[in-house]
Amino acid sequence: MAITDETFTQALKRAQAKRQDGYAVAARYDRRTSRIVVKLNTDVHISFPARVAEGLADASPDELATIEITPSGLGLHWPKLDADLYVPGLFAGQAGSKRWMAAQLGAVGGRARSQAKAKSSRENGRKGGRPRKEAAHG
Repeated sequence: MAITDETFTQALKRAQAKRQDGYAVAARYDRRTSRIVVKLNTDVHISFPARVAEGLADASPDELATIEITPSGLGLHWPKLDADLYVPGLFAGQAGSKRWMAAQLGAVGGRARSQAKAKSSRENGRKGGRPRKEAAHG
């Protein structure tokens, strides 16, 4: 798929708008705290535990130590892991793709324990448990 000059110009304008909120000028892995530390052009520093970010959870300190910043300053890249994070997403508390974030939230929800969930589970058990899925015939 060829990128037209118009498409390229629009993408540049979107990136410039995103950069106004701040962009990365430095990034490092702090071995002492096991956190990624990102310095923004505004002299604000943000940090987060590596274990909460998509693609970084099982990485070694050596793999986490090599971080590249994209030319726009809007992306972080770990070449040894082939992992990427979007800096504006980090501002919003998003440490990965939408699909990955949804899976993380679903896993947390599945582990949740409440009286209502326990009651519902007991009632479902009395009825014979979760209904079996019927195989699709085609």
